[in-house]
Amino acid sequence: MSLNRYRMKHLAKQGHRGAKLASILLARTDKLLGVILLGNTLCISASSTLVAVLSVNLFGEGEFVLMIGTLSITFAILVFSEISPKVIAAAYPETIGFACSYLLYPLLWLFNPVVSFVNLFVKGFVRILGIRVNFEESLHAVSTEELRSIVSEAGHYMPQKKRTILLNLLDLGKITVDDIMTAHTLVETIDFDAPLEDILQHISSSQHTRIPVRQGEHDEIIGILHIRKVITQLRSHHYNNDLDKEALREVMAEPYFIPSGTPLFTQIQQFQENQQRVGLVVDEYGEFKGLVTLEDILEEVIGDFTTQSPSRLGSYRKEADGSWLVDGSSTLRDLNKKLNLHLPLDGPRTLNGLVLEHFGDIPDANTSFKIGSHTLEIVQTQDRIVKSVKIFP
Repeated sequence: MSLNRYRMKHLAKQGHRGAKLASILLARTDKLLGVILLGNTLCISASSTLVAVLSVNLFGEGEFVLMIGTLSITFAILVFSEISPKVIAAAYPETIGFACSYLLYPLLWLFNPVVSFVNLFVKGFVRILGIRVNFEESLHAVSTEELRSIVSEAGHYMPQKKRTILLNLLDLGKITVDDIMTAHTLVETIDFDAPLEDILQHISSSQHTRIPVRQGEHDEIIGILHIRKVITQLRSHHYNNDLDKEALREVMAEPYFIPSGTPLFTQIQQFQENQQRVGLVVDEYGEFKGLVTLEDILEEVIGDFTTQSPSRLGSYRKEADGSWLVDGSSTLRDLNKKLNLHLPLDGPRTLNGLVLEHFGDIPDANTSFKIGSHTLEIVQTQDRIVKSVKIFP
């Protein structure tokens, strides 16, 4: 009963005979218990009767003789038949379990009629008590939280990095695109109403491979420019000097919009099905909220890449006094993961939003306050947002 079910199945698939027999036996737990307890009960009853007969024959009749015999056999059964074998079996479940399966398997078939007859009464009694028994579900069903515990406690069987990746995968269903997106105020965009020279200058100095393009007085996103395709257009129009905005529009991809609140597990499937790498997050009114890339989702699973976007570099800087100087645009999830903090995640998603919610207003610089167990200090505010905050250890 204490066998590791998953290891047992793995060994059975590899052809381990003992594991196969153990799997068959555990699939019929009621009958397995029946045949074990049948033999156990018969042996205890027989030994008790034998001790009583031997005591009377050797020492004569008498209550004292029977009491000594009863205590002696009880002690012997506890030490040699009950506790010691079970302790040994619990310490070496595979060795003992697989070996015993060679004996229990034929006994199960031999005593099957007797066990089945007894189980009729057992099932009837259990039904009277209103208890529903399903051994298949108890053996095979594993919830997400149980699976998370299994991975967390894998220990030396699995390297720490692999455990972290698996745990991050299990969390993809709870994290939404809003948690990892780059806010719209930080997204680099191209103004298509600007002169062509300015657009080309912007493209040549950009650190990104794909850039959203906006146009009109409402800054509506009209497409995504891929730098590689722009370079191809520049080459094809180089000799004729006829590159214009229409040529850029030809290589502009349609914007791919994502509803706010989409779980990451769903979104990574959507990226795959739609063959996209960049998505624009919009709210219920169609307003542009932020940008999510396939790389952002992958970083949630395997950790940060060595090459990060410029907007993410230098977000955290450790000071001489042990505090951290943090950009106000940093997400709370990132801060908790990378700096081992415990900032609340049930409200705003950025540090700036958390500070504004705490004060209900834009605080002045050098204002200190506490959130949970963390002491924070406003370092700089600008344009109605908190630019930088110092978080003390």
